[in-house]
Amino acid sequence: MKTAYDDTRQHILDTGHRIMAGKGFSSVGLNEILQTAGVPKGSFYHYFKSKEQFGQSLLEDYFKHYLALVDQSFNDDSRPARERLMGYWEHWLGSYNGPCHEQQCLVVKLSAEVADLSESMRLTLRDGTDQIIGRLAGCIEAGVADKSLPVLDPLPVATLLYELWLGASLLTKLHRTSEPLKQALEMTRQLLGDQLSKN
Repeated sequence: MKTAYDDTRQHILDTGHRIMAGKGFSSVGLNEILQTAGVPKGSFYHYFKSKEQFGQSLLEDYFKHYLALVDQSFNDDSRPARERLMGYWEHWLGSYNGPCHEQQCLVVKLSAEVADLSESMRLTLRDGTDQIIGRLAGCIEAGVADKSLPVLDPLPVATLLYELWLGASLLTKLHRTSEPLKQALEMTRQLLGDQLSKN
C-alpha cells in the first residue's frame, strides 16, 4: 500500500515536471496534469492540498534529484576537481542545445515567474539554489587543494559563476541560441585559470 502511495505521488510530480518545464507554472492547470498523468482529481488532493503545495513539492523533488546527481559527479575523486567542475558547466551547455520543451531546469523556468506568486515556492527555490552554490564552492575548494585550480575564494566565485550561468540561460531562451552559454563557458574557463589545464 505504501509503495503504491509513493509511486502515484511521484508519478504526478514527474508529470508536472515535464509539463511545467515547458509551459511554466501559471499557465498549467491541474486538469492538464491529471489528465496527462491519468490520475483522478481526488487522488491529487490526497497528496497535495493545493496547486501551490504541489509546486513546492515539485521543486523539493527536483532539487533532491538534481543535488544527488551533482554530488555523484563532484564526489568522483578519480578526476581532478577542475575537470569535475568544468564537466558540470559543459553538461549545462549541452542540455540547452535541444528544443525548449526538452529543457528540464525548473530554476531557470520558474524563478522569475513564481517569486512573486508564492512565498513557499520562492523559499524552496532560494534554498535549493543556495545548496547548488554550496556544492560548487566545495568543488572549487577541492580544486584549490588538489592544485587543479588557482587560489580562489570558493563561495564568492561559486556565486558569481552560478549567477553568470543563470543569466546566460535566460538570454539563451530569449535569443533561441546557445551563444550566451558558450560565452559563459569561455568566461568560466578564464576565471578558473584556463592555463592550468594545459600545463
